Amino acid sequence: MADSFYKSLDVGKDVVGTRTLLHEAIPLTGTIVSGTYGTNNIKNYAHGMFQSVYDYPYLSSSANHIFDITVGVGANSALTPVTQLSKKLNIYNQMAQVLVGYDAAGSVLQFDEDGDILAGGNKLDNVIFLNFSRLLTKDELKKGTFQLDLGVTPLYAEDGTVFADRLRITDASGSDGYLVNSPVGDYGILYATQSSPASTPPVLAANQSYPVGLLYYQAGVAVLSSSIFLTAGDGGILNNSFHNVSMSGPTSTSETINAVLTGSVITGSADNLRTRMYNLQFNNTVELNSSIYFCRANHNEFNYSSNPTYTSGSQIVVKTSGDDLPVSYVTTVGLYSADNELLAVAKLSEPIRKDPTTELTFRVRLDY
Repeated sequence: MADSFYKSLDVGKDVVGTRTLLHEAIPLTGTIVSGTYGTNNIKNYAHGMFQSVYDYPYLSSSANHIFDITVGVGANSALTPVTQLSKKLNIYNQMAQVLVGYDAAGSVLQFDEDGDILAGGNKLDNVIFLNFSRLLTKDELKKGTFQLDLGVTPLYAEDGTVFADRLRITDASGSDGYLVNSPVGDYGILYATQSSPASTPPVLAANQSYPVGLLYYQAGVAVLSSSIFLTAGDGGILNNSFHNVSMSGPTSTSETINAVLTGSVITGSADNLRTRMYNLQFNNTVELNSSIYFCRANHNEFNYSSNPTYTSGSQIVVKTSGDDLPVSYVTTVGLYSADNELLAVAKLSEPIRKDPTTELTFRVRLDY
């Protein structure tokens, strides 16, 4: 233990704050969400308002929650859903309250295609929500890394290819073009491009990308417009040859997304989307804040120890003669409050010799 006096730190000179962003790649393949474990990793609830997806059969103690899927229909939607109408309206309003907020009159704002929520642009009235687990997103989704591939053809092409025609949905401009007018933080616009350009005719017009939703980075929520499964003639983005894209797989009758939203329960709609997920991936972000303390021991400081074994018979044990300099060994650095209460302790990997001929600076980092 060093000398029994305290040395104050100069906040301007001895204390520095830093911020570090750590990223982790999160790949979620289509087999995880639609095949590997059958439906054992898919959990539906009695209330029927959303569906949860796990990375392993959810009854297993080792299963981790990945994300939830649900759908919502706005009050201004042109659709007239019959099945679970009130629940679909409530989900839309609940998500809009949290993610978009209210106008000056206190009315709930709608999701907007280009993020200009107060203007009269295209509103997203019929949407699918993907709510990602905090276990995966951590502090936020890393901007510009989101990628979702959705199949728009029958599950298997004639050559056995899974989803030969796919849409790739990304937040391509998220790294430098994100928006900040949301109550929950930053968000970006999701754009659809053609993932399989070799298809004939092409799924989308050549060299085009279309806004199809929003991605809320800190909240970890993706909002997908129903337009990703509609043709241009029906207000969507697909080539007209892809009319009536089946949302239920190759063994079912052809059914448009509008028919799914109006005629299916929420969990059924979630099944339809989930089985069309070819790939889903993004990077998460962990924000690590640190305070770095430079603890300086000048040549005339901390050369003695208050350890009882340091002296014997009033003599310093480590001195062999009266002319020897005092010697101590630093093993621990303590950080104290203004009233000398110990707050944190840093241990050195090995004792460091200290005597009047040396000056030491210890760099202590406190993460939070």
